Amino acid sequence: MRIAVASRDGRTVAGHIGKCADWIVYEAEAGSPGEPARVAEVGRVALAKEFVFHHYQGDAPHPLAGCTAVIGASAGDSFVAKMAKRGIEAVLTAEPDPARAAADYVEHHVTPAKPRPIGGLICKLRDALSGEK
Repeated sequence: MRIAVASRDGRTVAGHIGKCADWIVYEAEAGSPGEPARVAEVGRVALAKEFVFHHYQGDAPHPLAGCTAVIGASAGDSFVAKMAKRGIEAVLTAEPDPARAAADYVEHHVTPAKPRPIGGLICKLRDALSGEK
């Protein structure tokens, strides 16, 4: 499966993934019983502004459309819902290492994202003002 992890610096998992332009793409598969998942970086994607999820609209093929999941440190509920409509799971994690975050997803033990009460309120307010749900 293909997994994209938001990373602005190429070394750590980024937050606010709906506005993130830089992604590390991994090909991953579960390991045999008792073995860790196999995760290999297959590319890096720098999205043009029109493809950053916060701005992306329409039916144009998205560069990350073939991914099973997108992973980052934070996102609003509307982003998670939009991604689900596209058939992509949005996963939030506190794991700072992109490759480890991808492996954790494959192994079904993602480190829960840290609470962000102020950021969550801002996302909900922005969604309410824009009419998104």
